Amino acid sequence: MREKVIQILSELRPEFDFNDSLNFMEEGMLDSFDIINLVTALDQEFGISIDGIDVLPDNFSTIDRIIGLVEKNRAV
Repeated sequence: MREKVIQILSELRPEFDFNDSLNFMEEGMLDSFDIINLVTALDQEFGISIDGIDVLPDNFSTIDRIIGLVEKNRAV
């Protein structure tokens, strides 16, 4: 799953290396428009539906947090 999340992020913003980041939001790698596109891509890729209440910047700040969000929504 980690590799797929990195691939989605790289397709969304190819100019950044997401492996070297500590916080995508604080470092300006993702903005609110990117998060909407990321939610759509994650929903399609993993067959989930991320709840609007979970669309918070903190949930998209690292690869691990994004994976946690996907796993949480898979369990629903």
